[in-house]
Amino acid sequence: MRSVSKEQILNGPIIKTLFLLGWPIMVSGLLYSAYTLADTFWLGRLEESKYAVAALQISWPIIFLLIAVAFGFGTAGVALVSQYTGAKKHKEANKAAGQVISLSLVYGVSIAVIGFVFSPFIVQSLGLEQEVSHLAVLYLRIYFLGSPSVFCSFMFGFIMRAYGDTVTPMIVEGIAVILNIIIDPILIFGMFGFPRMGVVGAGLATVLTQSLAASIALYLLFKGKVGIKLKLSHLKPDKEKIKKILRIGIPASIGESSTAFGFFILMYVLARLPDSTVVLAAYGVGDRIISLVFISINGLGAGISTILGQSLGADNIERAGEVAKKGIIVMFSILVVCAVFLVLFRAEAIGFFINDSEVVNEGANFIKCVIIGIPFFGLFAGITASFRGSGHNVPTMILDLLRLWGLRIPLAYFLGLYLGMNSTGVWIGMALSNIVGAIVALILFGTGIWKKKVIE
Repeated sequence: MRSVSKEQILNGPIIKTLFLLGWPIMVSGLLYSAYTLADTFWLGRLEESKYAVAALQISWPIIFLLIAVAFGFGTAGVALVSQYTGAKKHKEANKAAGQVISLSLVYGVSIAVIGFVFSPFIVQSLGLEQEVSHLAVLYLRIYFLGSPSVFCSFMFGFIMRAYGDTVTPMIVEGIAVILNIIIDPILIFGMFGFPRMGVVGAGLATVLTQSLAASIALYLLFKGKVGIKLKLSHLKPDKEKIKKILRIGIPASIGESSTAFGFFILMYVLARLPDSTVVLAAYGVGDRIISLVFISINGLGAGISTILGQSLGADNIERAGEVAKKGIIVMFSILVVCAVFLVLFRAEAIGFFINDSEVVNEGANFIKCVIIGIPFFGLFAGITASFRGSGHNVPTMILDLLRLWGLRIPLAYFLGLYLGMNSTGVWIGMALSNIVGAIVALILFGTGIWKKKVIE
């Protein structure tokens, strides 16, 4: 099931095609966000809501850190599958997809073991309140046990979008999310004979439903019902393909890993502020709300990568340049509008997810401070999507490292802890990192590196 034909991708009107490719990804992003939003909503209704939501927020940078390598496999898959498809080398596209799935499964099993064993040590290094630390370890261990399924589902989305089918991943994710929303309160609160599991129930619901999504994804790929058709032989390690995937993917993995570790360090900074549990819970809710705003950007960014990658594969450099420039302008404009609405209704948005007045006030302060940097993230995301579509991930690695390690963490520490501005200083530092990061991204974009393809 292709949401957009190859003809439209290579020759159709650009902005319309971006939205045709992007809307299923936006819906998929909304559905994926529904996992954490549902967890936040239901955990926010517990008596221990402040601790539970803080534990969830602490867990995600740690999960993100170990998922980051898999992200590199995914971006390599996008570059190879989209460019082989544009060049009409369908057998090569199938082989590349098989190698990406194989690598992600091996990595997922490794992460399941490492994450389960080392979760207590990682969490304890943050110096959190004991209750928050205990709940975070419980959630992480459940989540890591389901890592192979999570990664498989993740790669399926990357592969299908590179091929030009953004609808199928949306449907598969939708099935999983609907089940998660149903199961979440049953396991969290203990309904219909199930014990009350709290945070453990939230993690278990996510793992069960992602396992279902992975099973459906593998069925569709091996049956050839989604354009890409895998065979068991495609999973057998191919030295040349693996070398190419690693060459393309490792810079993206380094960039994402450094970003994830940076967010882990940011949690360390937040944990040292006054009323750290309130600050962490507020950041957890506020960050999830802002992630909803970024859903449209993620969809359009994936559209840029697909069209640009296939255009380069077909040797249409002019179209690749046009989609990059138009896509970046559209993404910036959308976030300007979203930022205005978000700042007007920030307190109401935070209050919907949690009933703790201290957390609501701090969450509203978070949104007020970071809002000016949000449109600039649209520029940043559009430019990095252009580099990923072409398979040139070194510039994205540089930009990711700069935005977080060169700007966000130093600014958060300096303004928040050193100057004593506390949480407000950290939030302002986050906004400044987006603004300066976007300016540097524009400079790199001007070099035109992203106009060169990576396949023969």
